Amino acid sequence: MLVLSSKKNESIVINNDITVTVVEIRGDKVRLGIVAPKEVPVHRQEVFDAIHGKAGEPAPQPAVIAKPLD
Repeated sequence: MLVLSSKKNESIVINNDITVTVVEIRGDKVRLGIVAPKEVPVHRQEVFDAIHGKAGEPAPQPAVIAKPLD
């Protein structure tokens, strides 16, 4: 996961055609503006999970690869 710090009105660009802009910061809430092509679906995580029937399921854990002992 890439973690970025941004101030109000700063943007990040993803794949040359998606722009995420910090619109407002109020206390512990951040409002984001997202510009993306119409064919790119943009949903909050809980909406995405509900659409795909994943409500209540835990997020998948990354695979752990064990290093052989010498």
